[in-house]
Amino acid sequence: MTGYDAAVKETARLTEQKIDLDEYEKATLDQRILLLQEHLQDLPEITITYFEPDERKEGGKYISATGKVKKIDTYEKQIVLTDKQKISIENILSIQGELFRILETED
Repeated sequence: MTGYDAAVKETARLTEQKIDLDEYEKATLDQRILLLQEHLQDLPEITITYFEPDERKEGGKYISATGKVKKIDTYEKQIVLTDKQKISIENILSIQGELFRILETED
């Protein structure tokens, strides 16, 4: 019965759907990524909320990670943190941090 129980648990496990950003939200993210690129030497600390697709079924979950940005890999389209965590740019929902206070005062 353990196979059956595992299948029932897997079916019952909830996942979220990925949120599609509108053009304004995409432009805001692009602006923040450009600002990060310009300040990489400062190792800016940020909090990124991103979608992590589920490996077993449709959907996934949103995760927030905080860390210092080491690199923006434009080839692989990833933000790499100093702890070696790699976050796919296409899965990012939001990026927060002190660095962006400049942008918030411009709005």
